[in-house]
Amino acid sequence: MSQATAPAASGTDATPAHLQRIAAWFEAMTPETLTDIGQCYAAQARFKDPFSEVLGHDAIRRVYAHMFETLVQPRFSVNQIMGQNGQGFLVWEMHFQFERFHRGEEQCIRGVSHLKLNAEGLIVNHRDYWDAAEELYEKLPGLGVLMRWLKRRATT
Repeated sequence: MSQATAPAASGTDATPAHLQRIAAWFEAMTPETLTDIGQCYAAQARFKDPFSEVLGHDAIRRVYAHMFETLVQPRFSVNQIMGQNGQGFLVWEMHFQFERFHRGEEQCIRGVSHLKLNAEGLIVNHRDYWDAAEELYEKLPGLGVLMRWLKRRATT
């Protein structure tokens, strides 16, 4: 995990330290650690990605549990951390294999998480940004052929 943080606005802003802790939790995430979701998320936190928009610990836990159920060995690698004044960004890669189309090929999705933190350093709003078409759909058998064809048609 590499770190690039902006200087804090005041001596009491601990956002970079909170973001380091959160990034470490994401990198160590397993189905078993999902019970510790309260270490990173406030009770009524919001989570949004290209497929989900949910509220609260139980719903966020279900999003991550679904990831572990449908993908083989998903894991996050946080490559950059930036933040101050109660918010930050994690630049990450998620590595995995497809369960259904298991061919031994490791896949990688690259994305960014925008996190807003409360005074305790817990996430109150988590928004993931990544290109589902390029990073996921193009890699699926069958659908991938169509997505790559559409992409070529749109750029010519």
